[in-house]
Amino acid sequence: MAVETEAATPGLALAETDINWHRLDKTRFHIIGAILFTAQSALLHPTAVVKTRMQVDGSGLSHMRGISVFRHILKSDGIPGLFRGFGTSAIGSLPGRVLALTSLEVSKDMMFKYTKHLDMPETTRVGIANGVAGLFSNLVCCAYYVPLDVVCQRLMVQGLPGTAYCSGPFDVVHKVMKAEGFRGMYRGFGLTAVTQSPAYALWWGVYGAAQHMIWRSLDYRENTERKPSHVEMATVQASAGMVAGACSSVITTPIDTVKTRLQVMDNYGAGRPSVMKTAKTLLKEDGWRGFYRGFGPRFFNMSLYGTTMIVTYELIKRLSLKQA
Repeated sequence: MAVETEAATPGLALAETDINWHRLDKTRFHIIGAILFTAQSALLHPTAVVKTRMQVDGSGLSHMRGISVFRHILKSDGIPGLFRGFGTSAIGSLPGRVLALTSLEVSKDMMFKYTKHLDMPETTRVGIANGVAGLFSNLVCCAYYVPLDVVCQRLMVQGLPGTAYCSGPFDVVHKVMKAEGFRGMYRGFGLTAVTQSPAYALWWGVYGAAQHMIWRSLDYRENTERKPSHVEMATVQASAGMVAGACSSVITTPIDTVKTRLQVMDNYGAGRPSVMKTAKTLLKEDGWRGFYRGFGPRFFNMSLYGTTMIVTYELIKRLSLKQA
């Protein structure tokens, strides 16, 4: 990702990783991407359920360790409990994945072209291009994913205090629309757009910087003829993705906690829930530590997600190359 164009990588001798938008078979890219990212989401979904329950629940789970919450869900609800909301998320995410992948690659390709003749270090240029692409892609996707988040997270926290019971995704939509109208499906939209977009830019920026540092430490420097093996590339990309995910989780968990509660809670008294009301309630309940409820599972989720996502993404691009 941070090694995408020939102009961006001559010093590291990584030109074989130059897989840009114009070199991809778009149909294969989206089909393979949908399959592999859905499989990846299935592996990580239980950590999202644990994190969400820790952030929302007021009956004891919020003060338990992530592994204890995991065992509690497994004991009380079995395997299905760890996958609440997954079907809705998996099916609902398919159009979103097409939107996300397309906007990311197109905007990245455009940024590389626009910065081609600027006088700046290649590392900076790559970081800017990746960061802007991540920012733009997230903004485009927010309009689609926020309502899906509202539905999925409400399904994840079924039966917890302060939440309304819903029999399925369509029941969630019906009850939210009945209570608050279309606006209710976009609870947390402003918070998501304002906070996640910079977070995505941060993720891609950290990923690019971390990957560059790792390549340099492995002595892939200017004018070298060494070429990295496929194993080396996967290892470096996975390591950089893990670092990016870990850094992002530390910075974004407080906002994610507020957003999650804002999207799923229904007992905040008179009036429509707001960011300030939700934050004040959380602060009153558990002090500043409350903003890091679910940090362990989120840290693990984002670190693992960053690692698997970037390796999966690079694999998708290699499998989607146009046939000569």
